Amino acid sequence: MAFLIYRGNPRCGGQGVYTRHLTRELVALGHSVEVFAGPPWPEIDEGVGFTPVPGLDLYRDPDPFRIPHPREFTSLEDLEEFGIMMTAGFGEPKAYSKRIHSILNKRRSEFDIIHDNQCLGTGILELANEGWPILETLHHPITVDREIALDHDTNIFRRFNTKRWFGFLRMQVRVAQQLPAILTVSQNSAKDIHSQMGVPSERMTVVPVGVDPEVFKPYKDAKVVKGRIMVTSSSDVPMKGLVPLLEAVAKLRTERDIELVVIGNPKPNGRVAKALDRLNLSDIVTTVSGVSDEELARLYGEAEVAVVPSLYEGFSLPAIEAMSCGVPVVATTGGALPEVVGKDGETGLLVTPDDPEALAAAIRRVLDDPELGRRLGDAGRERVIRRFTWQVTAKGTAACYHSILSGDPMPLSVGFD
Repeated sequence: MAFLIYRGNPRCGGQGVYTRHLTRELVALGHSVEVFAGPPWPEIDEGVGFTPVPGLDLYRDPDPFRIPHPREFTSLEDLEEFGIMMTAGFGEPKAYSKRIHSILNKRRSEFDIIHDNQCLGTGILELANEGWPILETLHHPITVDREIALDHDTNIFRRFNTKRWFGFLRMQVRVAQQLPAILTVSQNSAKDIHSQMGVPSERMTVVPVGVDPEVFKPYKDAKVVKGRIMVTSSSDVPMKGLVPLLEAVAKLRTERDIELVVIGNPKPNGRVAKALDRLNLSDIVTTVSGVSDEELARLYGEAEVAVVPSLYEGFSLPAIEAMSCGVPVVATTGGALPEVVGKDGETGLLVTPDDPEALAAAIRRVLDDPELGRRLGDAGRERVIRRFTWQVTAKGTAACYHSILSGDPMPLSVGFD
């Protein structure tokens, strides 16, 4: 099987995490898997093949929107990708899809199926039209990201740039509508993909994302720090809801000693940095990045409460990672979060999105009631072990492969109640 990921960053966003753990578990089930990734390269476990798909990497740290040296341009795809960037667009998915189209057609006899992880470029559709069996993972409709970003843009110039940046969506919608098999990660995402992207519901299968409960677990030597709140926010965008959480923390600090650990790296002079200055929170907020999975799990174990303040999530790796560590979770009702976290008051506390008062009240409730925290933490871990492991994800994904290759109907869902 050829597994495609146009941007394999293992630390920013969940797609690199999805790629690493899903491919490992597919190999454990007996599948032969080769990952074809654009830069930055993903982390790949032993037994999984890897072929880099070189590109211009125009958005790399610490030099985003860079101007490549003329010697770096080696193809028409390079020129088109750079031209799109220069007009404030995002050309990486389209360029990658054309590169991978050429690579795979030279290796047609080596793979029985392609699994594309949310590139949805025109080259992917060309592969499908040429007879390649393809499963497409679409985590959630990026139309939601665009609308939330536009809602938070402050002037006409920024709105224009946002619309230009998300111009690739027209291509992705067109491709998604024509691909025969879509895997998504929650019932909420399936509903939104149908309503916002026009993909027929009968072409979609729901297979949840997973976590490794042997890594994300309660560690006996991890001591809870009183008043510590933790949030994982890998990108500094309005959709992740970090600014409303900071406003909630500002309210809570007037009544108690608290601290906030942010797993992520907010942009200098970005929305989050400006909110920290405005709310005078720099002394109680710590940002951490580049940690291993075990280090992340131990950080969860030191928190009294973990918060997922997102305005929308197609699933939520941070939610199930915290739950798997036995940490009580406060989350919003944005997107699929109620579906993932479970019933309010039983496996987590749920509040309305973009509501600092509601976030503060729910966090306060957990901090003031240790018994509630223990009950939520225990129930959350039990829920993850039953439903949200990478083994469940791999078995559900393999069932999709079997259906595509045999011509049988796709399963409707795997793993959820």
